[in-house]
Amino acid sequence: MPELPEVETVAKGLEQALIGDTFCKITLRRENLRFPFPDNFADTLIDKKITRINRRAKYLLMTLEDGTVMISHLGMSGSFRIDAGPVDKLDKHDHVIFETLQGVTVRYHDPRRFGFMLLTCEEKMDSHPQLSGLGPEPLGNEFSGPALEHRLEGRKGPIKTALLDQKVVAGIGNIYACEALHRSGISPTRVSGTVKGIRADRLVKAVRTVLEEAIKSGGSTLRNYSAPSGELGYFQHNFRVYGKEKTDCPTDKCNGTIQRMVQSGRSTFYCALCQR
Repeated sequence: MPELPEVETVAKGLEQALIGDTFCKITLRRENLRFPFPDNFADTLIDKKITRINRRAKYLLMTLEDGTVMISHLGMSGSFRIDAGPVDKLDKHDHVIFETLQGVTVRYHDPRRFGFMLLTCEEKMDSHPQLSGLGPEPLGNEFSGPALEHRLEGRKGPIKTALLDQKVVAGIGNIYACEALHRSGISPTRVSGTVKGIRADRLVKAVRTVLEEAIKSGGSTLRNYSAPSGELGYFQHNFRVYGKEKTDCPTDKCNGTIQRMVQSGRSTFYCALCQR
C-alpha cells in the first residue's frame, strides 16, 4: 500500500498538472471502487476550477473553487496517470477518466479496486469519518518528542504497532516504521509507553528524516506504485532494513544481522543487536 511519501509524490504530480484548470468531463467506467461513488459525483466536480491539491495522512485532497473537496485513497494498487491529451486506448483497470478544459487527461487506475473517491466540503473536513481522529502529521510542527510521548503514554503494545496506528501519528506505514525504528535504535518490540524523553526525540527525528528522504526520492516503488508521470520512485534502494533479512546490519560498528518477524500480520525487519 502506498505510504505517506508515495501519496505526497502523487499529490505534487497532480498539483503541477491540474491547479487552475477545470474538469470538463468525468467518466465513471464502473459504479464503485471500494465504496460506491457518491451521487452526482461527476456533476459536482465539473465546471469548477481546481484550487488546491494536498495530502492528509495517506489521503489525497482535491479542493475546488466552491469549497467542494474530493477525498481519494489509493488503496493497495491505485494510481493516477496523467496524459497531455486524449487517450486513444484505455486499460481495463482505468476506472475513472478526468478530462480538463486545457486538454489534460487523468486516469485513475486500480486493478484491485481497494481505493475510493468521496466528496465533502471544506467546512466538514475535520468531522469527516475518514479524517476525524487522525493523529498529527509526522512532518508538521505538532509532531514532537513530547507530543509522541503523550500519545504513547500507558500503551502496553509494541512501538512498531503504535506507529502504524493513524491516531498516534498520521501517514506512517510498515516500510517507514521499520526504517525509522532502526535509525533511532529502538526495538520494534519495545513497549510503546516506555518510549519517552530522549528515545521519543530520537524516534521523531528518525521518522522525519526517513520520510523527507523518501519524498525526495519519489517514494518507494513496490508492486504497482508509480508517480502520475509514470516515473518510479527509488527510495527502496536506500532501505537499511526493510526486505533485508539475513543481511549485515548497516549500522556502524554493529555486527548484527537483519532479522524478520511478524507483528500484527505485518513483516517487521530489524537488528536485535543495535535496536533496544
